[in-house]
Amino acid sequence: MSAVTDADIRAAAERFPEVFTEPARVVWGRRALFVGAIAYFAFCVWAFEITFERLFGGLHKMGHVIYSMVIWNDFLSWDFTGILIGLGETVGMALLGTTIASIFALIFGFVAAKNVVPNRIVHHVVRRFLDILRGVDTLIWALVFVRAVGLGPLAGVLSIIVSDTGTLSKLYSEAVENIDRKPIEGVRSTGAGRMQGYRFGFLPQVMPVFLSLSLYWFESNTRSATILGIVGAGGIGMQLSERMKVQYWDQAAFIILLILQTVALIDTLSKWIRMRLIGKREL
Repeated sequence: MSAVTDADIRAAAERFPEVFTEPARVVWGRRALFVGAIAYFAFCVWAFEITFERLFGGLHKMGHVIYSMVIWNDFLSWDFTGILIGLGETVGMALLGTTIASIFALIFGFVAAKNVVPNRIVHHVVRRFLDILRGVDTLIWALVFVRAVGLGPLAGVLSIIVSDTGTLSKLYSEAVENIDRKPIEGVRSTGAGRMQGYRFGFLPQVMPVFLSLSLYWFESNTRSATILGIVGAGGIGMQLSERMKVQYWDQAAFIILLILQTVALIDTLSKWIRMRLIGKREL
């Protein structure tokens, strides 16, 4: 087969111009999309009143806040007991909510997987139910449960359970749908039943993924639980909110540092566990 020369390409382009050029509708469609994006961006800047004066006019106020955070007054008189109890509640909310959500997700994840439940109606109903759970933000669920069960960590735990059940179930189901069928066929070839096929064919492949996702969500929920406390769901967020309302910026800075250290510790611990789940011994 002889090599194609530039002359051959030019001849083909002259003969079949529609193949070598983009249709006009595609070109104009891209231009319209670009212009529309620029126009929408400009509209947002105008509607939100984003001006140079508003952006930089309040820097002196921010400077006062930062200064108040750096200078700690009467450190030994602070309510360390309440702060540490709030921090413990936050970690507890994240741990309890993530654990229960992972158990629910283990069930819904298999039901939502096409290779486990091939019935389209069941699959569609379960998927849409999970979309509703994760489509509403955790903060919104917290406001709902604060109204339902009152102030305190219980509202935070329930909001994490509902939101994470939807998210983790979707991730679990995708992991189940991507498994290798050969181990399952090997288990069933020995005469194993359907449930045994799930136990020895599905679970060994997906459990490391499930545990890794749950550990990551536990780390993420530790941060989310802080925000939940601000709306009345208890924990360190409520402690932080109370101090910011009365402008105790030094104590607020101390609480923020505690939150950062706690999240970093949980992140390190989660990474250590994940590495061992997937067989790696070094961080």
